[in-house]
Amino acid sequence: MNTKDNSYTVLSGSWEQLGANFDGEGTNFALFSAHAERVELCIFDSSGKHEVARLDLPEYTHEVWHGYVPGLKPGTLYGYRVHGPFDPENGHRFNPNKLLVDPYAKELMGDVEWNEAHFAYDLLHEDKDLTFDERDSAPYTPKCRVVEPNGFDWHLADRPNVPWSQAIVYETHVKGFTQLNPAIPQELRGTFEGMGHKASVDYIKSLGITSVELMPVHYFPDDQHLLEKGLHNFWGYNTLGFFAPTPRYYGPRGYEGFREMVRNFHDAGIEVILDVVYNHTAEGNELGPTLSFKGIDNFSYYRTLPDQHRYYINDTGTGNTVNTSHPRVLQMVMDSLRYWVQHMQVDGFRFDLGTILGREPEGFDQRGGFFDAITQCPILSRTKLIGEPWDIGPGGYQVGGFPPGWAEWNDKYRDTIREYWKGDNVATDFAARLLGSGDIYDWRGRRPWASVNFVAAHDGFTLNDLVSYNDKHNEANGEDNNDGHNHNRSYNYGEEGPTEDEDINAVRERQKRNFLATLFLSHGTPMLLAGDEFGRSQMGNNNGYCQDSEISWVQWEDLPESNEALRDFTKHMIELRKKQPIFRRESWRDGMVVRWFNAGGGEQLPEHWQEGTTLGLNLKRADLKGQEGVWANVLVLFNPFEGTVPFHIPVMKEGKWILELTTVDPSSRGIEVEEGEDLELVGRSLVVLRREID
Repeated sequence: MNTKDNSYTVLSGSWEQLGANFDGEGTNFALFSAHAERVELCIFDSSGKHEVARLDLPEYTHEVWHGYVPGLKPGTLYGYRVHGPFDPENGHRFNPNKLLVDPYAKELMGDVEWNEAHFAYDLLHEDKDLTFDERDSAPYTPKCRVVEPNGFDWHLADRPNVPWSQAIVYETHVKGFTQLNPAIPQELRGTFEGMGHKASVDYIKSLGITSVELMPVHYFPDDQHLLEKGLHNFWGYNTLGFFAPTPRYYGPRGYEGFREMVRNFHDAGIEVILDVVYNHTAEGNELGPTLSFKGIDNFSYYRTLPDQHRYYINDTGTGNTVNTSHPRVLQMVMDSLRYWVQHMQVDGFRFDLGTILGREPEGFDQRGGFFDAITQCPILSRTKLIGEPWDIGPGGYQVGGFPPGWAEWNDKYRDTIREYWKGDNVATDFAARLLGSGDIYDWRGRRPWASVNFVAAHDGFTLNDLVSYNDKHNEANGEDNNDGHNHNRSYNYGEEGPTEDEDINAVRERQKRNFLATLFLSHGTPMLLAGDEFGRSQMGNNNGYCQDSEISWVQWEDLPESNEALRDFTKHMIELRKKQPIFRRESWRDGMVVRWFNAGGGEQLPEHWQEGTTLGLNLKRADLKGQEGVWANVLVLFNPFEGTVPFHIPVMKEGKWILELTTVDPSSRGIEVEEGEDLELVGRSLVVLRREID
């Protein structure tokens, strides 16, 4: 045993629970590595700057190195040095000169202070990663912290457990949502405590939101190339610690601030869903740094090319791909998910590049190990599971391919709705998306809620920018406007960006209402991007991943009246959806009668779908008749064209229709509309009629 402080004793301990686990009298350390030859536990002083002890983990059981240190208490800072073969061509990159982050660390202190010592090879040598670097990376590497496992008052409240068919998701960012909010105390802005502050929770609840989806909160570093340009990793899709909340969002209560935030949302009946990144890590490709997994057991943690293990399979586009086909790596992902559910009380997850997790050596498999493990887990199978069903690998686009129990971000919904309101002839696809995308999801007992419908998300234009810009404007990202995608399906209606032209602004506001109305009237699970309810802009930037600035922060002050009106409209649409189950069906087999009509008042025939895109949708559910305040028969009219279209109200001999909504004038309601008459459907507008009770 090599020690700098002989006051520490190391016993054999247990291999069964990975990570650093305090039992009231001491701390057990357990680290998986199938190919290591020796593991040293490094203990640091409270500053994290000075290594005070280096202890060999004495036992190795079932490929787990372990040891128990009596008297070692929560708050202790530590890391690992792992010895083994340095043989990159065979996938092994051990280098004990590099201090390594415990994959199971519950808390990480400090930032990655980028230094050449983080690289296990000589950066200047022509052989690059085949060389060996002996510099110590400890001074520049974050330290793991032993945490107290219990002791938080959760108020003993039941979790919200919102039924999927009633869920309304709000995608937001901890700092982006709170940084400029004047209702939040200055010292809490940009923090978990600010996100959980009464002003934040009350506002989100006032919209009618049931489920907040937070962009990544797992520990992530700032990319070195961004720091060199004066930018930061704002979105956070570059995880280093799968169990640790990122301290950049700490407020005065630090680690406990996260749990306080979750508790406050739960007290308000709102679920918390985390956007998680298990598909890759912050260590990059073979030329990337050695921070954790790469130095612990590179060959196990990452997918390498079959015949060239020096190189990584890059199905993520980020340099590496986590190898969830390995049982211990899969266990790490599952243990992480369970930790956030059981100890941090979160209610679900959105999986970034989720297709990666279903990849086996032969490709994507909806019956693969990860999906099987989730399905069989009594804890995780009851949470909300949302997949981003694509990656850049072979067969990576898997919209509709996830197994039962999962919801998916449905980009086909996003693209089709955008195209339709731009005036493209996508009527047949539009019809399918409105009704829950049954062509994609109606199989193996999946339900309409499996389609997570969205018009805008963090990646791409905001709703306001969707109707204000023809092209992206990402110059602030420092990549000559070459980053971000070019297929926005957007339209500026005559002038790029903000304008004082009243006619252009009028049609833009109406289009925003059209998009929001379509979103909340569609079957499936609606997701609203934070700030879209009042027209937040990113000034045409459709890739704000590196913009920890006012480009990405939600603006709360000095909003024009139109923004307040849009917020009121959003609230109304959410309330309407909540009150009217005809717009949020739970099952494909609910007895709903669906009929489509053309502007002439006749039913849509196959040939009509190619002739025009002004549509009428009639929904009827006999089981809803007689329920007070509940609509059992509705007619929704859509006109995406610039000009007014006379829509002949179909004759069904069932009585009068009552106007409940028009995106031309949201305050106009209660007007009677007769069957067999023409209703002037203003250009680029949506109308909702309900049947007067018989």
